[in-house]
Amino acid sequence: MTQDQWGEIRQRLLKTVGQNNYTTWIEPIVPGEVASGIATLNVPTNFFGNYVSQNFSDLILHEINAQGIAASRLNFALSAKSAVAPKPATTGQRHSAMPPKTSTPDVTSTAPLDPRFSFDNFVVGKPNELAHAAAKRVAEGGPVTFNPLFLYGGVGLGKTHLMHAIARELRERKPEMNVLYLSAEQFMYRFVQALRDRKMMDFKELFRSVDVLMVDDVQFIAGKESTQEEFFHTFNALVDQHKQIIISADRAPTDIKDLEDRVQSRLQCGLVVDLHPTDYELRLGILQSKLEVQQQTYPGLEVEDGVLEFLAHRITSNVRVLEGALTRLFAFASLVGKEINMDLTQDCLADVLRSNERKITVEEIQRKVSEHFNIRLSDMIGPKRLRSYARPRQIAMYLCKQLTTRSLPEIGRRFGGRDHTTVMHGVRRIEELKQSDGQIAEDVELLGRALKN
Repeated sequence: MTQDQWGEIRQRLLKTVGQNNYTTWIEPIVPGEVASGIATLNVPTNFFGNYVSQNFSDLILHEINAQGIAASRLNFALSAKSAVAPKPATTGQRHSAMPPKTSTPDVTSTAPLDPRFSFDNFVVGKPNELAHAAAKRVAEGGPVTFNPLFLYGGVGLGKTHLMHAIARELRERKPEMNVLYLSAEQFMYRFVQALRDRKMMDFKELFRSVDVLMVDDVQFIAGKESTQEEFFHTFNALVDQHKQIIISADRAPTDIKDLEDRVQSRLQCGLVVDLHPTDYELRLGILQSKLEVQQQTYPGLEVEDGVLEFLAHRITSNVRVLEGALTRLFAFASLVGKEINMDLTQDCLADVLRSNERKITVEEIQRKVSEHFNIRLSDMIGPKRLRSYARPRQIAMYLCKQLTTRSLPEIGRRFGGRDHTTVMHGVRRIEELKQSDGQIAEDVELLGRALKN
């Protein structure tokens, strides 16, 4: 096939497929020889050849024949400048061939894996047991059972830990698999770079040729229309090939603002798992597991009984803060040469403990007071004026005023829509009774202590 013949074929294809398709899919093709009824076309990538084979082969073959060239099939081969020259994919009438794999594909990780994050040191408890089990299943590298696996939760609850653990486990179990792990921000950066450098074919081939795609913090692409569109097409291509996708985010798909409906729908079509905030038992377990690491770093430093339990009760924001507090405590004790007891803990971590003071809610106070006095919550909030309901109600109002930042009108609304003057009267009445009624004073003291712990 001469260059003049191919030039004529290209001009006719331009009129048929339009400028965009022509620039993207026809212009990069370099004509090769025609032998035994097979016309060879050289293409830049496997993905490129496969796409043209599926979508334009009939049209190209027709135009080649129109030039008087006797060809019944097309053969797409990689250009000589390509780094890898796999077996060419031969195509006839609408023949489709998947891009062949290289003989030794690598596990690819654009985001470095943290050596601290493995399944062995992930502490499992009720808030995260489902997420852990799902992650372990995916990490086995077996048949895809749910796609995607979507992990979500607040900061420091273990999402990234599980993502790294999955990638690490796949690397060890299935070294032949091509696993791509990156953040949503890196996905967007690569996409923009490919657009700028006119290398979209390389971008598409990279992301559509993996066995497992892992994207961290997917909420980052919300509001970025072009990135979302490319992510959507990548997602669909991998699902159609039965490739595993694992996604993490800081909230559920339905709660990610400015995320397109079609992307949101796709993210929900697999298994969506919430990593709940840690409970006391899980926090204590995490501290106990990290204690061994710290004692290896600072041999000879012992922790007084009750310190770990104190930290597990008081630091509830997230695991990173909890681990950081323990690290800081050991470093401080080592520097000043003192044992780790309760006094040292409170001095060293005063700022952390202050920032993690638990926020008490009106609803929590109402529930605790009704339980204490063994009455129904609806009766305490309702209109009944019997003393057996009115006094607990006043105590609850008093505690709301003391332990929350809610205004008197807000508190009144939570107590059946009462006026703020009613709340003010209740607060003053309890202040008076605390001075004259020992039982009332004791009840208020007990309830206050229980709510703060």
